[in-house]
Amino acid sequence: MSLSGSRFLLSFTIYREPEIQSREHLKRSKGMQLKKSIERVPGGMMIVPLLCGAALTTFAPHAAPFFGSFTNALCNGALPILAVFYVCMGARISVAALPQLLKKGGALLGTKIALGFLASLTLGRLLGIEPIHSGIFAGLSTLAVVAAINDTNGGLYMALMEQYGRPEESAAYSVMTLESGPFLTMVSLGVAGLSGFPWQTLVGAILPLAVGMLLGNLDHEMRDFLARAVPVIIPFFAFALGCTLDLHQILRAGLLGVGLGLLLVAVSAIALITVDRFIGGDGTAGIAAATTAGNAAAVPTLIAVANPSYAPAAASATVLVAACVIVSSLLVPPLTALWNRHVRRGTKGKPYPNPRAEIDAKTSHSR
Repeated sequence: MSLSGSRFLLSFTIYREPEIQSREHLKRSKGMQLKKSIERVPGGMMIVPLLCGAALTTFAPHAAPFFGSFTNALCNGALPILAVFYVCMGARISVAALPQLLKKGGALLGTKIALGFLASLTLGRLLGIEPIHSGIFAGLSTLAVVAAINDTNGGLYMALMEQYGRPEESAAYSVMTLESGPFLTMVSLGVAGLSGFPWQTLVGAILPLAVGMLLGNLDHEMRDFLARAVPVIIPFFAFALGCTLDLHQILRAGLLGVGLGLLLVAVSAIALITVDRFIGGDGTAGIAAATTAGNAAAVPTLIAVANPSYAPAAASATVLVAACVIVSSLLVPPLTALWNRHVRRGTKGKPYPNPRAEIDAKTSHSR
């Protein structure tokens, strides 16, 4: 290479070096890692935006109407966002897989429905529709308890089953997804003899989920397309829901929410473990399902829109359900691990099935 060529190459390298270093720095740097920080909070993608919305309403209640337009629509648009969410959620349900998964998923789903009916019948007679207005139980309502029972935290359940259960137990959540939304809560409250809902409202509550199921089963590419939107939509409707709350309500419901969360985890875990063992499981799937889903916090608002008789209970019920989400998300993972350890000891040295090993073995065999 000539001397002039060497000089050109050296000058080009020196010129490009800061740009290369900058790119390498960007690759190494992951920014502020906001998503990871939010996800460290149990149910964080639901709870953190909900609290942000509540803070906005508490400290700047007129901000959304002042700016109007899309800003106001985002703060007050929980219902249309939720409608889209349930269409996307429904697309994830495979009808072809339901018969194989019906035993495990159907048993757990049936137990949760039965618990919701029982709570609705019992509390409906004691409390009626209205929330308790005074004392240490102020804010507690039939609506809050039933909404907290009826919806399982699917992401947490599947994560726990991937670690402690079998692949078919993790996949059983595809059946349990049918509990998403306000439909089962509406049915539970209506069966209990409380203020009912017209059949059009009941059908309307489940129709977006059904449309999503139809689209997802007609076209698998459409299923993949819609399913990817589910986690993205959650923080947006959570923020809009938070804008209907006041932080003073959250503080007042703090201890009551924690107590309700502990009680529901205990009752649900006992019932679900019993049913899981009855159908041939070891109870691990049962205790992993004893949670409250983040999107269950949206149910009281949807119920109040469908039937204004529940409007006085909706705000406090939303706060209590959100507290149940946090408590159950914190409590159920260690309880599942402890129960799984107890089950392993009971096998008297027999190897416990490892779901990851089973999947790897099937994959290697197919190759």
